[in-house]
Amino acid sequence: MSERFVNRVAIVTGGVSGIGAKITERLVSEGASVVVADVNEELIAAASDTFGAKVLGRRTDVTDEADFEGLIADTVERFGTLDTVFNVAGGSRAGTLTDISFADWDFTVRLNLYSAFNGTRLAARQFIAEGKAGSIVNIASLNSLVPMHFGVGYTASKAGVVMLTKQAALELGEHGIRVNAVSPGLVATPMTVGLTSMPGVQEAYNERIPLGRAAQPEELASAAVFLASDDASYISGDNLVVDGAWSTSGYPDLRRFLQ
Repeated sequence: MSERFVNRVAIVTGGVSGIGAKITERLVSEGASVVVADVNEELIAAASDTFGAKVLGRRTDVTDEADFEGLIADTVERFGTLDTVFNVAGGSRAGTLTDISFADWDFTVRLNLYSAFNGTRLAARQFIAEGKAGSIVNIASLNSLVPMHFGVGYTASKAGVVMLTKQAALELGEHGIRVNAVSPGLVATPMTVGLTSMPGVQEAYNERIPLGRAAQPEELASAAVFLASDDASYISGDNLVVDGAWSTSGYPDLRRFLQ
């Protein structure tokens, strides 16, 4: 493994499971010190135990501006600086346009878009204060480009994450700050297993994915860590779709499984 992140400090929201956990693991293996932010205190403690002094776990509500400010302050206090932020935390509550409750819409938009807004804006402020050309990677979704049934809050908010990324890249380029997004297709994570374990659902997805399978979280981590590294020093404002060519074939209609 390379040493691209030696003496660098990263924050990974949602950093204790799924894609976020693999990003954390990859960063540590390449020399970084990492602050993992999540709401699952048990998994936060496990991450700290696994990686020792290289990883600080902090319970954080990433949708809350003040709590995210505290996250960045604690990171700088512990490690002295901040070099990159991975805004990974996300999720959804299902619903159609006409049936979703406002509470479920609000929950989904806040978790996906507000968290990315907080992480992008507050990281940028820290980089500018340090006079540093930092990098930000936002985890969006293939659903930023392709709609799906029962996903109105998720698709709209993830599309917002992509445009937030592009807007931030435009505004922050003069400071040397790079901002990019990764849009995964189907990934085998604890978040998706409840759906894909239903009879016929995984097969319906695989029929649409030219590579014929879900991605593994470490495959998304590789893409995200690349974008944060100096190997991607002239990439900013990009949305890297990592979907096994799924976007070439269209989204499966899952209504037959879920109604």
